[in-house]
Amino acid sequence: MAEKVVLVTDNLKTHGLHALYEAFEPEQAGRLARRLEWHFTPEHASWLNVAESELSALSLQAVGRRVGNCEELVTKINFWEQERNQRQVRIDWQFRTEDARIKLRRLYHRYKAIKLA
Repeated sequence: MAEKVVLVTDNLKTHGLHALYEAFEPEQAGRLARRLEWHFTPEHASWLNVAESELSALSLQAVGRRVGNCEELVTKINFWEQERNQRQVRIDWQFRTEDARIKLRRLYHRYKAIKLA
């Protein structure tokens, strides 16, 4: 059993220690909380979409089903990673400034008054 588990989560309000206390008895929640290390991702980060895409590809292409043990998982991931690197798979990021202005237009009005020197 792992001594510490590192969690990388977004900033959704349901992600936090309080969720443990809602799901478990206080003693058990406390034990779990001491073994967790939380890392929160930035709220607005396009890199997160890239990371999520890679994890999705890993899950679908390499794992795809329940894995019996850690050694099998490591073997599958290593094979997938080597094959993907050999093919030099790239992410074709197509989110442009014009797209941002459309999708995030509610945020842009805040910055109209700002003038750069």
